[in-house]
Amino acid sequence: MQNIRLDIQYDGSRYLGWQRPEKDGLHRSVSYKLNEVLNRMTGEEIHLCAGARTDPGVHALAQTVSFQTEAPLSPEGFLRGLSLYLPQDITVLGAQHAPDRFRADLNALSRTYEYRICTSEIYDVFHMRYESHCFPSPDLQAMGQAASFLKGRHDFRCFSSGRKKRGTEKEILDISFIQEPDRIAICITANDFLHQMPLLISGALLKIGCGFKDPKYIQDIFDGTEKAGPPAEAKGLLLKSIQY
Repeated sequence: MQNIRLDIQYDGSRYLGWQRPEKDGLHRSVSYKLNEVLNRMTGEEIHLCAGARTDPGVHALAQTVSFQTEAPLSPEGFLRGLSLYLPQDITVLGAQHAPDRFRADLNALSRTYEYRICTSEIYDVFHMRYESHCFPSPDLQAMGQAASFLKGRHDFRCFSSGRKKRGTEKEILDISFIQEPDRIAICITANDFLHQMPLLISGALLKIGCGFKDPKYIQDIFDGTEKAGPPAEAKGLLLKSIQY
């Protein structure tokens, strides 16, 4: 039995997230496409473990996946086969042997998402699949003040559209902002994320940056006097890295 680690990236535009139940569109998930090829290559039913479960329409610059197999293929063999048979919007960056106890989901220490926004008056057609649009540029100072309410350990159930009642306490380790000509990015690092949590946080920060709410809006959401939403557009969100 060998334990294989894959580092992959994908354009999430046409997928219903990393993984979906069969009744909700299993065949249109990234994991299904990867499983389909691996099952064919190994003759086994492969169980994939992923460092992050991206939501529908969300992209990944660096997703980490692990699986166990008895197939005699080398990591290089897996890399060649996957590169040949996967659709063009899913790419395997690398394959390697991992320690027996390594699991991409359980061993992750933190995940970083980046939300990208075009702030130019004219929306760049060649970037619009991977960033949202906001003109004029939002107030980063107000967004930074709001971010201070989010950092640390909180119950983030109010920043999730899922029905999970347990395990909703997460820790945001850092929120930073990158400003470039005609573009900004919101970078969020946490030990873990709930369903739609990065999109709802990004949406709330943008609402503050655009002047529709003041920075206290974040605390009001935690207190239950306001609701988070709507989420930011999924196409602007990328899973940037997973730390182990």
